[in-house]
Amino acid sequence: MHELKTINLYHIPFEEIFLKIRSGFPHYEYDFKKHLIHLKDENFDRVGFVRLPLHLVINDQLRVLDELATVLYVSIESGYAAICIMEGKENDYHTTFSAYMTRKKQGFSQIKYLNKKGKSRAGSRVRLAATTEFFENINITLTDLFEDYEFDRIALNCNSTLIPYLYNAKEPCPFDKKDERLYKIPVHIPQSNYTNLDAAIKKLMAPMLFYDEEDKDMFELFI
Repeated sequence: MHELKTINLYHIPFEEIFLKIRSGFPHYEYDFKKHLIHLKDENFDRVGFVRLPLHLVINDQLRVLDELATVLYVSIESGYAAICIMEGKENDYHTTFSAYMTRKKQGFSQIKYLNKKGKSRAGSRVRLAATTEFFENINITLTDLFEDYEFDRIALNCNSTLIPYLYNAKEPCPFDKKDERLYKIPVHIPQSNYTNLDAAIKKLMAPMLFYDEEDKDMFELFI
C-alpha cells in the first residue's frame, strides 16, 4: 500500500460500521492483538483496515460485547512515565513518575550510555540507582492497581531498550510479555506525561478507517 488515507468514523454507530463491513467486505478479519479489522477484497488481499477504540469489546463476528471495557494505559521513556485507567470513556485514575536517568550534556539515557560505553563512574551509579528505583516504583503502583481493577486490555508504550527493565525489576511487573491483553499503543507520544498520554487516549477513542487512495471506490459506503 501507498501512504494511507484516513477517515474518522466517530459519527457512525458501531453496529452500523460493522454492518457495512460485513456486507461490503465479507472476507474481513478481526485482529485481537492490534484491535483492528483487516478489510479484504474478493482475492483476500488487504485493502484497508479499521482501528477500533479499546473501550469497545467485540468478537470475531463483529458483535459488540461491551462498550465500557476497563483499560490500563502505560507510557514509559527514560526518566518519565504515565499511567491512566479508563473505564469506558471515563478517566478513573492517573499518575506520573520521573527519575534522573539522563546525562545532562549528551541528553540520552543512562541505559543507552552504559550499553554503549560500559562505564560505571559515580554519576553513572546514581543514575542507574534512580533507574532501578524508577521501574520498581512503576511496578509497585501497577501491582496495587491490578489488585483493585480487572483490566480488559493493557495498552503499552515503551521502547525496546527499556522493556527488560520493566519486566526484570526487583518488584515484578504484574503482567508479562506474553499477556494476551497487551496492546502496543499505535500513536506517537512525544513525552510520557499525563497530558500527552491523555491526548493519545483521546485520539484512540474514535474508530478510524485507513485505506489506499487507489481503492477509494471500495470505501464509498463510509465516505
